[in-house]
Amino acid sequence: MGMLQEFKTFAMRGNVVDLAVGVVIGGAFGKIVTSLVDQIIMPPIGVLTGGVDFSEMKWVLKPADNSNPAHKIAEVAIQYGSFINTLIQFVIIAFAIFLVVKAINKINRPEAAAPAPTPADVVLLTEIRDLLKQNK
Repeated sequence: MGMLQEFKTFAMRGNVVDLAVGVVIGGAFGKIVTSLVDQIIMPPIGVLTGGVDFSEMKWVLKPADNSNPAHKIAEVAIQYGSFINTLIQFVIIAFAIFLVVKAINKINRPEAAAPAPTPADVVLLTEIRDLLKQNK
């Protein structure tokens, strides 16, 4: 029973629950960014580049062979267009996270404390110094 109780304590710790919520929200945010890139950002870029669909861009290393229906060979290709889409998604997600962290840091930043008052003995010594300078 001790291990079960220890696991329950671990699982219900605030950090674990916060992490789980962050993962779920992050997954949903990733889908939103994927949709934004694939359906909103890339089509205009494709138009500007002459109708190129980045997701279909690839470098074929070995073409597909469908001549023998019993032994179909799939195409082997490097899909650099999908990689470009993924890079754009990464930049958008990284920028969004940067903005969120920046906002959280601004909210959590402690107020600048007023400088501590000068101790009385230091004030007194300063006055004595100033008086000695005037008498010279």
